[in-house]
Amino acid sequence: MHVKEIETVSNLEPFERYNYFIKKIADFEILYSLKSLEGNFAISETNNKYMFPIWSHEEFAKLNLNKEWENFEICEISLEELEEGIFHFILENNYLINVFPMNNKTGFVVNLEEFKRDLSIELENYQ
Repeated sequence: MHVKEIETVSNLEPFERYNYFIKKIADFEILYSLKSLEGNFAISETNNKYMFPIWSHEEFAKLNLNKEWENFEICEISLEELEEGIFHFILENNYLINVFPMNNKTGFVVNLEEFKRDLSIELENYQ
């Protein structure tokens, strides 16, 4: 990934990063999150809401290995894994999806149904 693209996308507003994310995931069918050394996903909390963070590229996830998540590793998730396992994990735990958090700030937060809808609409463009 080109440094200029990382810089440009990192500086977008959360909703613009969300739109970028949806297009990239529909195109490449890969996304990234963080896992602890014990294998637990990184979960953030704001206002008593728990959120599952995801990014469109490993480089963006790497930028978020901050103090809170310094002992976490980047994990690659295929679109198939997302749909067949992660969606159930998110639903079961009543998590929101924190799409593209950056610089210790929350990204664009959506519930699972909104996320599925937006991703499904974008995936239709690739069929």
